[in-house]
Amino acid sequence: MASDTPEFESALEAYPVKLDSFEGPLDLLIHLIKRNEVNIYDIPIALITDQYLQYLTLMQELNLDLAGEFIVMAATLIHIKSRLLIPRPTADILGEDDQEDPREALVRRLLEHQKFKAAADLLHERQTLRAAQHHRPDAAVADVAGEGYEPELEVDLFSLLAAFRGVLERARARPQVVLPPEQMSIEQRIDQLLERLSETEAVGFEELFADANSRPALIVTFLALLEMIRLKLIRVFQAGPFGPIRVYKRARPQDAPHPIMDPEAVYDAHHPKKPEPEAE
Repeated sequence: MASDTPEFESALEAYPVKLDSFEGPLDLLIHLIKRNEVNIYDIPIALITDQYLQYLTLMQELNLDLAGEFIVMAATLIHIKSRLLIPRPTADILGEDDQEDPREALVRRLLEHQKFKAAADLLHERQTLRAAQHHRPDAAVADVAGEGYEPELEVDLFSLLAAFRGVLERARARPQVVLPPEQMSIEQRIDQLLERLSETEAVGFEELFADANSRPALIVTFLALLEMIRLKLIRVFQAGPFGPIRVYKRARPQDAPHPIMDPEAVYDAHHPKKPEPEAE
């Protein structure tokens, strides 16, 4: 008996993820430096390079809209790492100008980037706070808790990627269950996730992956969450840097973007299919 299920395109081909919060390679490096609690003036370049490349691999697998700067930064990190592995001549052979640590130029760029980011954040601080107080479901909690209440921080993309990597690692540790190949529509997954969310209650980030029993299902869930953020269907917060992440449903504003994906796009790891060219 022939299946009535239509031939869907792979979500990784049909749905390139684009987010306003998707920042650049310097932001990823700063995220890694903070996450590893290392001194920006003494970056463990081998560790940071390895982690940067792991993030880059995951971002490419998810088909995130990577700018060329990410690839350039990867090459820069590898170059710095290789220079540090080469024995350096002694000071009496080299002049002072030739003894610069290969990391120093990168550190200067990071410090300059942080300075401009801090200035931009300061300019938008009041507007951000007003928006958070207006939209946050737990604004009433702050009123009850008083001044001691520490408001949550809106999550950036790299923190979401870090949390998703944790979900993937824990999934690998679970006993493998052999199931028939499945195709899952991103639009259907969004509908499922919205059903689990309410206007007043938060759901833990990892809880939204509890019913995903395969890597394709985990990936399509994450893609659905990214699309829901872009469409302003949800807001994602965490209690302090690297704290637990919570997801809130929100009333969709009138200026929310429209879907950019094929509503029937799916992630099919077993039979990926590229979009066919349009007929002339």
